[in-house]
Amino acid sequence: MDMSQYLEVFIDESKEHLQTINEQLLELEKNPEDLSIVNEIFRSAHTLKGMSATMGFEDLANLTHQMENVLDGIRNQKISVTPELLDVVFRAVDDLEAMVHSIAEGGDGKRDVTEVVQQLRQIEKGEPVTPSSKSDDKKPTLLQQTYDEFEYTVLQQSKEQGFNSYEIRVKLRADCLLKAARVFMIFEVLEQVGEIIKSSPTVEMLEAEQFDQEFIVTVVSKETKEDLYKRIMKVSEVEEVVIEPVQFSKAAPAAEEKEKLKTEELKTEKPKQTQAQTQQAEKSGSSSSKGNVSNKTIRVNIERLDILMNLFEELVIDRGRLEQISRELNNPELHETVERMSRISGDLQNIILNMRMVPIETVFNRFPRMVRQLARDLGKKINLEIIGAETELDRTVIDEIGDPLVHLLRNAIDHGIETPDVRRAKGKPEEGTVKLKAYHSGNHVFIEIEDDGAGISREKVLKKAISKGIISEQNAASLTDKQVYELIFASGFSTAEKVSDISGRGVGLDVVKNTIESLGGSVTVDSQEGVGSIFSIQLPLTLSIISVMLVEIQKEKYAIPLSSIIETAIVKKEDILHAHNQKVIDFRGKVVPLLFLKDIFEVPVSKEDDDFLSVVIVRKGEKMAGLVVDSFIGQQEVVLKSLGNYLTSVFAISGATILGDGQVALIIDCNALIK
Repeated sequence: MDMSQYLEVFIDESKEHLQTINEQLLELEKNPEDLSIVNEIFRSAHTLKGMSATMGFEDLANLTHQMENVLDGIRNQKISVTPELLDVVFRAVDDLEAMVHSIAEGGDGKRDVTEVVQQLRQIEKGEPVTPSSKSDDKKPTLLQQTYDEFEYTVLQQSKEQGFNSYEIRVKLRADCLLKAARVFMIFEVLEQVGEIIKSSPTVEMLEAEQFDQEFIVTVVSKETKEDLYKRIMKVSEVEEVVIEPVQFSKAAPAAEEKEKLKTEELKTEKPKQTQAQTQQAEKSGSSSSKGNVSNKTIRVNIERLDILMNLFEELVIDRGRLEQISRELNNPELHETVERMSRISGDLQNIILNMRMVPIETVFNRFPRMVRQLARDLGKKINLEIIGAETELDRTVIDEIGDPLVHLLRNAIDHGIETPDVRRAKGKPEEGTVKLKAYHSGNHVFIEIEDDGAGISREKVLKKAISKGIISEQNAASLTDKQVYELIFASGFSTAEKVSDISGRGVGLDVVKNTIESLGGSVTVDSQEGVGSIFSIQLPLTLSIISVMLVEIQKEKYAIPLSSIIETAIVKKEDILHAHNQKVIDFRGKVVPLLFLKDIFEVPVSKEDDDFLSVVIVRKGEKMAGLVVDSFIGQQEVVLKSLGNYLTSVFAISGATILGDGQVALIIDCNALIK
């Protein structure tokens, strides 16, 4: 029987079952006597085992079976739940996730799990668990990649010509901030003495930082293992390098089958329940809705949604053109038809955007495990509260927000929350609390990370900022507390060593800020020393269709995102003041610098200035600026288009849009102008 047609469903359902197991294991740690939680974990493990065996992934099925035996012992009250036992089970789940990931990448799902199986058997027999050995470098099977026909041929021919073939596993430090940059440096080092044949994850995923801390590369070179090791270890933030000779094995057919699945036409009939869902429905009983989910949902490849979105974006451009023609012709019937089409396309726009929306819990789901492990490593007691995980965000934003949140959570746990003895001495409960909260407000999503830890010391932040030359001593005294806390986001605020004298705040926060701002969002911090800190992230709901104010500079049109605008104003020339060689205006009691866009964008001037200036007041955080334009055109919804690979470094322009009359309007990046 050909099982390849079920592969994509198997991968998706396996990930869902493993996520359930992860979540329920965390619940079990809090309530070790609650057998209903154990039963829930057992059901997911049992279903996963059955699915794996049916699909022919024996290693996956065998490890799940061994884990199932331990769970069976717990639910029959023969084995007690301890943090040490859960450490082993979590390790087994990590291995299962790695196997599923291997299958999703087109591999065979094989993995050396001898050690964790031995530990599970010891638990099952009631014996003390042998601690994990750190001898990963003695396990070449952890490295073994699979190769397609072409790669296999290249490796064989290289061997015949006297080259050595190596599989190299590189592990970056957990606090590595620019993972993609480190990968690039390692690739550069290797390409000086050899050729890279394959990487896992793929080069695209490594560039997009879609990996944890480890990656594997296959290299052919005449260098020895020792020479390659020394070269790679010279790259900073590399924690571990394991090099083994290639053990040749051709790729499993899974990759080809997966590709075939991607190109198949989407069938719109109701999908049948899988064996896994049927079993789940029978065991959950009629009160559970899980068994019926497949009758109400259908899986759609995200690439198809991207294509649909691109087609709709073209429709929005044509809609703008039709609206303009309707205004020019002033025909009532045409006007009525266009108005109706605008309403319908507006509804269609909402539906398509909602289809691309993903609950933020897809990002939040991985944090409880991370917090548990970090708390155990640091000897701290931490309660993570997640609020509003059902809040939805565009998939393009979801893809990018994970890493900044990891940095902020690590900061809160590692350097915000105090150790139990310090908290006791301060009269606080031993267990620290970190709240992760998400909610909608207008066209934005807000994410807050709040901790009840040590807070941020104003004095120490200022001392550090002055020593780094970020601000002068004269300016330091005039800053408000909030402005002082914002300094921890400054580039160069932190150095490679830990900033322990400021509760470690600032490590990598400039990277966090840049990532969030590149998404059109912003991040702020507020704190009270000894009480705690709160980081607030504001993100747009979607990145593809935005509301803008269209303005004109001479004969050129520009678009300014409404999310950056405070208001528009008409200013008399005589009201312009000068301060520090900069033209400024007094705007509601605040000094606001003026930026003349015709000078910044070098627009050819064909007419003299009037006695009045049209000014758009924009804001980035606490900072404001007045953008001087020739005239305002009005508000409009536009499609944000990238400038492409040839125009990546254009100053203060984030993209372009096509207007109703076919003209191109450049979209202004207010953040870059205010900087």
